[in-house]
Amino acid sequence: MAPATQTGEPASRQDYSAFEGTRPVNERQRFDNDALAAWLAGHVDGFEGPLTLEQFAGGQSNPTFKLITPSRSYVMRAKPGPAAKLLPSAHAIEREYRVMHALARSDVPVAHMLALCEDESVIGRAFYVMEFVEGRVLWDQSLPGMTPTERAAIYDEMNRVIAALHSVDVAAAGLADYGKPGNYFARQIGRWSKQYLASETEPIDAMHRLIEWLPRHMPAETNERVSVVHGDYRLDNLIFDRHAPRVLAVLDWELSTLGNPLADFAYHCMAWHVDPAQFRGIAGLDWVALGIPDEARYVERYCQRTGFEIHGDWNFYLAYNMFRIAAILQGIMKRVVDGTASSAQALDAGRRAKPMAELAWHYAQKVL
Repeated sequence: MAPATQTGEPASRQDYSAFEGTRPVNERQRFDNDALAAWLAGHVDGFEGPLTLEQFAGGQSNPTFKLITPSRSYVMRAKPGPAAKLLPSAHAIEREYRVMHALARSDVPVAHMLALCEDESVIGRAFYVMEFVEGRVLWDQSLPGMTPTERAAIYDEMNRVIAALHSVDVAAAGLADYGKPGNYFARQIGRWSKQYLASETEPIDAMHRLIEWLPRHMPAETNERVSVVHGDYRLDNLIFDRHAPRVLAVLDWELSTLGNPLADFAYHCMAWHVDPAQFRGIAGLDWVALGIPDEARYVERYCQRTGFEIHGDWNFYLAYNMFRIAAILQGIMKRVVDGTASSAQALDAGRRAKPMAELAWHYAQKVL
């Protein structure tokens, strides 16, 4: 869940996803535009300059750029600039490209992939280019200005798309080796514990408690269903049609892998549990009046669409995901301290690591 603004007001259009709201390219992220244009001319069908670059205002991890030419626009995702100190397994833009390219043949809406460049000698970092999808990014999860019927349709579409993702046949999609099957929680808890410890700028007691507690309370994963999991599936990582409750593209696949779909879905459901004054959520709002389903109905609809059943204590799934987000936010804070953060909102995001960790520990205490 993305943080609220520094003023304490719920996050809104003051914050931007990696695909909405542009600015001049950050000094730390600049590269040779002519070299990029020359590469694009040789690798992207129909590309023709001159090329103008803008940087999207968001993108806490991988800087994202809008490439503008006289005939069309493109989106480029890249690893951070050469000065960045990259954490192990982070910023894997090659994986983003691979999974979206594979899912283009499924019922999951994704942007069309155009080209991947792993040769860092071209502009000093790996990058990929995809189509620019015209649509709307909805920030406030209470969906202000909409009718209850319109809100209900948006939420049902979100539910439909994540159910479609978790129903993808990974072997048929060519993604059987996209992650390691089995022991998902153990591997993920280990990964994010290491990432947190590697990026710790000051000790967060709740995180150290969770690092010890989570491995001892994992649900049994016998006959675990393995799906493509997005890792950051939320409202503002979706591009909707401007006139209909229809998702045109799911964005930001950096954290995707093969794993437990219920863990991925529980991350999405965190919105029902986080305060909109601190994080982008809907806790405490009048869902009935808004036309937004309560969490129980939303989970039920997902299970109907996928055929899945919830195994284990739902509070564990929530605590685990809040722990993950706290580790990610701490990684952002580490980049702030190192001077390599790629977003103006990075400092505020990093400061949210502690309250998110404390919320995770609160839910951990609810596990029976």
